[in-house]
Amino acid sequence: MTALNDFERLECTGIWLPSPDSQRRDVIVSVGEATLTLADQQNSALAHWSLPAIRRVNPGERPALFRPGAESLETLEISDETMVSAISRVRTAIQKRVPRPGRLRFVLTGGSIIAVLLLVLFWLPGAMLKYTASVVPDPKRQSIGEALLSNIQRVSGRPCDNLLGTSSLGQLYRRVLPNQTGKIVIVSSGVQETVLLPGQIIVANRALVEDFEEPDVMAGHMLAAKLRGQQIDPLDQLLRETGLLASFRLLTTGDLPDSTLAKYAESLLTKQSDTVPEQALLAEFESAEVRSSPYAYALDISGETTINLIEADPIKPGEALEILSDGEWVALQGICTE
Repeated sequence: MTALNDFERLECTGIWLPSPDSQRRDVIVSVGEATLTLADQQNSALAHWSLPAIRRVNPGERPALFRPGAESLETLEISDETMVSAISRVRTAIQKRVPRPGRLRFVLTGGSIIAVLLLVLFWLPGAMLKYTASVVPDPKRQSIGEALLSNIQRVSGRPCDNLLGTSSLGQLYRRVLPNQTGKIVIVSSGVQETVLLPGQIIVANRALVEDFEEPDVMAGHMLAAKLRGQQIDPLDQLLRETGLLASFRLLTTGDLPDSTLAKYAESLLTKQSDTVPEQALLAEFESAEVRSSPYAYALDISGETTINLIEADPIKPGEALEILSDGEWVALQGICTE
């Protein structure tokens, strides 16, 4: 028995009291694997006590007094210090091997709590943001987009709204994005090229219409903005950048704080547009029947970095459908003039 390897003897004499009204008897006490055996002088067993159940009645006192259980009145008095130590060590070794349901419950409960905390910290925020973005109806998306546009105007100024130019701009939107329900606005500054807002609102810099001879470049930027919106929902992006509280506020009240929208609008104006996969963009050009090469040369006049958009242009020269008439394009180029 490993718990007793360093003991030389495992027997001693003791005084046994079977019951309070019985006579005390001298016995020989021996320790087994899991029992304490009491025997008479002829080595006939008188009693067997389970070591895990034994209780010390008088800890720290001498001689040591034991009982076979908490409720038992039977007692055993032992003066031998070596035997007292042996009983203590064997009981400790046995108790360590006994399953402890309470400890198991503690481990399981603790593990469950940790799992829940990890779920709350890492999964719940993303799931809540995604869920919020998915349940916001189109009219509310449009409202949020208009609110962001109002904040952008603090930097860009009011959108250009020359009467003839605005009419041509609407025609351009319907031609290039016929299935979209949003709109496009032109601003004088603040936006580098295009910014896509919730509600499918495209904000474009005036240079995209004023600096080029044909509407294909503006149309290309519109298709790229559409593709970015398909890759990353503008409302989902807003909620991820503004945080969980903003998402909770939108989910519970249907509104976002003005301060949150103002801060996000500022970040939009300084943020670089995400790149879009060339093959997906070429598919958009083909679907809209718009040439990709004018857009490619507008991005890089040398064509070196946009060679794929040039060589794989899905619309052959001379086969492109009209985007705007010459008069409509001229009107659009003057949209920011009084």
